[in-house]
Amino acid sequence: MSAVLWQRLEGALVLAAALALLAPAAGLPPHGLPWWALLALFFAPDLGFLGYLAGPRAGAAAYNALHLYGVGLALCALGLAGAGPPVLVAAGLLWTAHAGFDRMLGYGLKEPTGFGDTHLGRIGRR
Repeated sequence: MSAVLWQRLEGALVLAAALALLAPAAGLPPHGLPWWALLALFFAPDLGFLGYLAGPRAGAAAYNALHLYGVGLALCALGLAGAGPPVLVAAGLLWTAHAGFDRMLGYGLKEPTGFGDTHLGRIGRR
């Protein structure tokens, strides 16, 4: 199996693990976060797309900074340490799940040459 496929498999495993831990962390229905909040938190890392308004180099930096597994793990750690509201644990798990989801689909960390150039290879039409 190629290194890219291994990284995509890793993304799938990260996604599955984060979602498996999410149910108890988010206090899913009937007590807990509404579905729309879960969706909003899941897609929050994509706010990094806004960096592309300043060009491909800034866009890649913003996108990559928000798509690191470490950002989600840091949010979880803050929530578990009591340094913020408990919802930070759910936010961190969803953030991590999003990064895993993107990697599973082949959307890797971006290169400064353009959005379609990633560490997992070129995305889009060839």
